[in-house]
Amino acid sequence: MSRELVNEICKGFAGAELSDPWGGGHDAWKVGDKMFACIGAMGTGVAVKCPDVETADMLKDAGVAQKAAYFHKSWVLLPFGATSEEEFRHRLAVSYDTIRAKLPKKVQAALG
Repeated sequence: MSRELVNEICKGFAGAELSDPWGGGHDAWKVGDKMFACIGAMGTGVAVKCPDVETADMLKDAGVAQKAAYFHKSWVLLPFGATSEEEFRHRLAVSYDTIRAKLPKKVQAALG
């Protein structure tokens, strides 16, 4: 899996926008100005938001994900080369849905 695949998946989500907020080649995907996925400049994997810390811990314990450096405990890193396309698609969708659900109703409605 690769940065290109993650970017292809993320651009399909309603209202998703790509930015590089820190410069230096980061791909930060946001919905309603809130980040739901991030690929670091090193490009080793994609960080995604889990619904809760327990889910993040379960994914790390199962060997599916790693600790996402610099992020809250509810975020995990899905490494490129060790994560299936199906898992990427699922985890990116869960992350997007988790962030979108926390947006104000008016913003959610505007996303379609």
